[in-house]
Amino acid sequence: MAHWAEIDENNIVLRVLVGNNDDPDEGYQWLIENLGGTWIKTSYNTVGGVHKLGGVPLRKNYAGIGFTYDPIRDAFIGPKPEAIDCVFNEETCIWDVVATEPEYPVFEEE
Repeated sequence: MAHWAEIDENNIVLRVLVGNNDDPDEGYQWLIENLGGTWIKTSYNTVGGVHKLGGVPLRKNYAGIGFTYDPIRDAFIGPKPEAIDCVFNEETCIWDVVATEPEYPVFEEE
């Protein structure tokens, strides 16, 4: 099965659909002819630039709604998590959590 991500004018993923994989362009042509829009192929088995089944990775990460397509990196990048400290990993195009020391309460002796 081929997976295709539709992106808007800001390269934000709007939806991801499954298409026919018999002919590499068949699914793409159907999407363009029937739905219009801008579609980019994505791989369900690609995470962090690695294909989970040993195949050829495609666009660093499987696209998801709200992801951004970066045409310079040719990569799908997930939104930056807001609740945790993280840094962008240029190699994997994934947000890595920054390890921090836990904060312990300070008790004063009486």
